[in-house]
Amino acid sequence: MTIDVNNESGRKVDEAALLDIARYALGRMRIHPLSELSVIVVDSDAMEQLHLQWMDLPGPTDVMSFPMDELRPPVRDEEDPPQGLLGDIVLCPEVAERQGADAPTQHSMDEELQLLTVHGVLHLLGYDHEEPPERAEMFSLQSAILDGWRAEQGLTGPSPAPTTTS
Repeated sequence: MTIDVNNESGRKVDEAALLDIARYALGRMRIHPLSELSVIVVDSDAMEQLHLQWMDLPGPTDVMSFPMDELRPPVRDEEDPPQGLLGDIVLCPEVAERQGADAPTQHSMDEELQLLTVHGVLHLLGYDHEEPPERAEMFSLQSAILDGWRAEQGLTGPSPAPTTTS
């Protein structure tokens, strides 16, 4: 799997963890190992510009996803996984830091960015959270992926609860 992580934010973030959790999430979703993904970390000014340009909403947001080939996970085990360009996930550490601090289970900026990376991957794969049933499905899957990755890493304690506004 080709995953590029580009930190253009000027902030120190755990890029290795973002790469690893993105790879883990795509593996759990059974996406072809030759697929490609880009994760870009930007400052709040750049995120605000993207948010306004693409969503027509003011202010920076936590995560935005820009799908390319509209890949979807295979429905049945015997299906071959799709291959292609997943797209871009754009993260904003400044927003992530605030959300982590304000969450009921306070957590670090890096933990919030890990959650947001999984959230962005799921958006690229067609998941959404506009309607309550969609929200329940997406956030349950997000938690399962995050919990599985954390267990694999030997991290203890509960995973951060969903805080995303995107």
